[in-house]
Amino acid sequence: MAALTPDLSQARRLVVKIGSALLVGSDGLDGAWLRALCDDIAEARQRGTDVVLVSSGAIALGRKVLGLPGGALSVEQSQAAAAVGQIRLARAYEEALAPHGVKTAQLLLTLDDTTDRRRYLNSRATMQTLLGLGVVPIVNENDTVATDEIRYGDNDRLAAQIAVTCGADQLLLLSDVDGLYTANPKTDPEARHIPLIRQITPEIEAMGGDPVSGVSKGGMKTKLMAARIAIAGGCAMAIAEGSVANPLAAVTAGARTTWFLPETDPQAARKRWIAAMKPRGELTVDAGAAAALGRGKSLLPAGVTTVTGTFGRGEPVAILDTKGNRIGCGLTRYASDEAREIAGHRSDEITSILGYPGRAALIHRDDMVI
Repeated sequence: MAALTPDLSQARRLVVKIGSALLVGSDGLDGAWLRALCDDIAEARQRGTDVVLVSSGAIALGRKVLGLPGGALSVEQSQAAAAVGQIRLARAYEEALAPHGVKTAQLLLTLDDTTDRRRYLNSRATMQTLLGLGVVPIVNENDTVATDEIRYGDNDRLAAQIAVTCGADQLLLLSDVDGLYTANPKTDPEARHIPLIRQITPEIEAMGGDPVSGVSKGGMKTKLMAARIAIAGGCAMAIAEGSVANPLAAVTAGARTTWFLPETDPQAARKRWIAAMKPRGELTVDAGAAAALGRGKSLLPAGVTTVTGTFGRGEPVAILDTKGNRIGCGLTRYASDEAREIAGHRSDEITSILGYPGRAALIHRDDMVI
């Protein structure tokens, strides 16, 4: 079993979810814990691991600043608290990582941003660029504008979707428990810890308990929902106790956790998702472009001879060779009218043709299946 368990120190791209209770206590932000966490993040980056943080805490911080009473807040109060707390949360991470020479960025997302294909591609491109520049993105749900119908409602599932979006191979949920048990260990002395899960069966789901009032709002139920998203996207996921100092180092050293094994790797999962989409149009490419695609290159406008159909940016299109044979499919970075204008032209001509800067590739190789 040990050989099958993922090793956090070997992660290529790691997403870490941090709950409010870990960051914010009765006296405000727990600076000592945050600094220890950032020591771990800096060490991971020195090993060559890209790190993305999905952090709660904005509302908890904001309500203290605003002096809002304890208990449930109204929607308007929560959104106001989030607006105040988001600034402080981002600054806290920035100040804790700065001594390590690590730059940070803030991304505020809603459910719409990861389910709408165009917004999804924008979010993915932004995160890929930030990570390529050595930046640690700090992600949170945009509570200041989100309404119930466009909310995740919990950062466990948001973290899983972010992991899939950015192609992470490992996701770590820092929690108040050290993993999944056969029953609630706080009420059942016979509850057994489960260190490794290869498949989420109905029996495993039953161990997560029932959602609150028919709607999952946290707890083990949402962690299992997050695990389903992550492993389907090729990302291993772990649940670990987060309140200890240097929680990432603790997991690396063998602290008790529950790992969920992925069904495939992130790239293969993404390719499978793209291949299953129904094309909204077709791009015919010349022989040179077809050969380049076969070598794993992106599709540049210069290699496109014909654009057929009506499609928007981020929608799937089929790729045809000069004989009309389908040789692949992918998510286009241009709408059909734009694609027609730049087809056959060099990438450095895009700005003059469209009147605004564009992306060099019409379909990037990461968004393509050949």
